[in-house]
Amino acid sequence: MALGEQSSRGQSAGPVADDPAYAAMIAKTRSIVPQLRERAARTEELRHLPPETERDLHEAGLFRMLQPKRIGGAELDYVALVDCAELLGRADASVAWNLANLASHHWMLGMFEPSAQDAVWGRDPDVLIASSFIFPAGRASKVEGGYRLHGSWPFSSGVGSCAWNMLASVVSSDDEADGIEYRIFLLPKADYKILDTWNVAGLRGTGSSDVEVRDAFVPEHMTVAVGELAGGATPGSKVNPNPLYALPVFSLFPYVLSGVALGNAQACLNDYVEVVRHRISTYNRAKLSDFQSTQIKIAEASAKIDAARLIMRSACIAAMEDARRGHTPDMATKTRYRRDGAFSVNLCTDAVSMLFAASGARGLFTTGVLQRQFRDAHAINSHLAFNFDAAGTNYGRVALGLPSENLTL
Repeated sequence: MALGEQSSRGQSAGPVADDPAYAAMIAKTRSIVPQLRERAARTEELRHLPPETERDLHEAGLFRMLQPKRIGGAELDYVALVDCAELLGRADASVAWNLANLASHHWMLGMFEPSAQDAVWGRDPDVLIASSFIFPAGRASKVEGGYRLHGSWPFSSGVGSCAWNMLASVVSSDDEADGIEYRIFLLPKADYKILDTWNVAGLRGTGSSDVEVRDAFVPEHMTVAVGELAGGATPGSKVNPNPLYALPVFSLFPYVLSGVALGNAQACLNDYVEVVRHRISTYNRAKLSDFQSTQIKIAEASAKIDAARLIMRSACIAAMEDARRGHTPDMATKTRYRRDGAFSVNLCTDAVSMLFAASGARGLFTTGVLQRQFRDAHAINSHLAFNFDAAGTNYGRVALGLPSENLTL
């Protein structure tokens, strides 16, 4: 049994513990991990997911894990994103990143107006939806029947495989009294252009290219205000009453992707342990497993990873419990979710960095997986959701009685 297997099972799984559908999804996820790991080098070379990997994810039902049951989705609890992304991240962080991203958009679409859901899922319930939630990248203006949208958005992961895109924008108004509105716009592929910009060091296989929109008309019902996603009833609640679709979206946003860092770190630890069990020092021919420093690093890395897992899963389970009893978290809780999401991923990055340094020159070879795990760990950590300075500052502000600076919460 690899390190982390027993510990993850030993932690409380919340209401999903005895759910056969949840157990079946986890089993399907585990079953495809070996082939995903074998394809990791090719995924990096392609800079996007191979067609056979997308097919495996579709056939396992993973893209639809949070999609409403009325559409044929699994409608699992939110913690499924962490658990499934962790398992896939042990094979390839790029695959886990795209899966978690694209699966979360089915969850978010469940909060849009029913007519928007019908427009997308009515044509194809398996369709993939990309996103870019960088609000300043776009500008929208209100017009009769909807909005005019334009802008250029970076980091739209998996966009080449998607027929729709959720793009975030600031809505401008001639009336200063209206203030600033943040809104999400759902566009078909014909309304945006993909720019092939994804040439990067980490998460190379995610195909996170830029998208460009030039004065597209977006009907009102194909948009949703960020304020409607802050927790509680949403426009989609009329057809999707499950508390899953009443969660505060941007408060919990880090946990869409945090499982990717967790799986990548766990794989790095497992691989390191397997190597040093049998490795002999080139300096004095001593067994590395006999070194106290090696033993301490394994203990420290595993403690960081186990702590990160507990933090991530506990936040998701607590949020679902709140939603089930109709409770919308206050700002202190929301900023704590963001703080803990960033902190837990930072723990995973620290563990990978420590193991990379402990591996010496062995980790430098491009034929090994360690260098990819290191690059992917730092690419994941570069996401704004995992910037602890930003999340920690906002948490501290609210704790001190100051207003939140994060306008999406």
